[in-house]
Amino acid sequence: MSIYINQSSRVLVQGMTGKEGRKHTQRMIMSGTRIVGGVTPGKAGEAVLFEEDPVPVFGSMVEAVAATHADVSVIFVPPKFAKAAVLEAIEAEIGLCVVITEGIPVHDAVEFHSAARGSATRIIGPNCPGLISPGKSNVGIIPAHISGPGRIGLVSKSGTLTYQMMYELRDHGFSTAVGIGGDPVVGTRHIDVLQAFEDDPDTDIIVMIGEIGGDAEERAAAYIADHITKPVVGYVAGFTAPPGKTMGHAGAIITGSSGTAAAKKEAMEAAGVLVGETPSLTAALARDAIAHLRRSLA
Repeated sequence: MSIYINQSSRVLVQGMTGKEGRKHTQRMIMSGTRIVGGVTPGKAGEAVLFEEDPVPVFGSMVEAVAATHADVSVIFVPPKFAKAAVLEAIEAEIGLCVVITEGIPVHDAVEFHSAARGSATRIIGPNCPGLISPGKSNVGIIPAHISGPGRIGLVSKSGTLTYQMMYELRDHGFSTAVGIGGDPVVGTRHIDVLQAFEDDPDTDIIVMIGEIGGDAEERAAAYIADHITKPVVGYVAGFTAPPGKTMGHAGAIITGSSGTAAAKKEAMEAAGVLVGETPSLTAALARDAIAHLRRSLA
């Protein structure tokens, strides 16, 4: 199995006719994703050729879902159009909406996340690389060649560190890797993904990547202590970050003593998480955890 997406996922690309949407649709198709259509207002009835196969374009999400029975959408639209695209996906009752777009105003993100609560739609992102279940489906911009399938579950705030950790652990492979995004307001939290991996019979070990700012990692640590039985290995980006300076992501900022990498590391270790101080050391801890798990099952 895997979490959130699999080989049966039927994916719509909102913004498929744009430069970024077209480029990444091609890459998703090449990695085995079932792209069933694109959505661009005003372009209904058109089609875009990928690998000599035309992919239909619809004018709205409601129309596209009715015609294709899609259950996933991925959004590649400019920030000023992103809120409308997400609200349209929610209206169409899509099961999963992956928002790749960065630079979305916080008040827009708050509005569409509020609309999603209690609806049929789970949002991943915004400002995220998406997610991949290697060999099954790839929704977003994660390069498919980094790693193959395996039994590690990965959840990360950082796109780049998602790629690096997948590369570091490519000899073991992944059930699913999920980039949740680094904005101050995101739709799917570490906690949500941790529980999904806990419930997934094909995930044996979880790698969690956090970063400075906020208290998401501390809350995840408390959740791990109470609810997660599988081994968890962690990394927190930003050990050398100065207070008061945003580091890469809008949510990655230390205020006073709050949100520091050291504080997050302490909370995670108190919950039994093995924490590496570099991505390579974190990968080594993951390998050790896998070896220990295999010995215990032998």
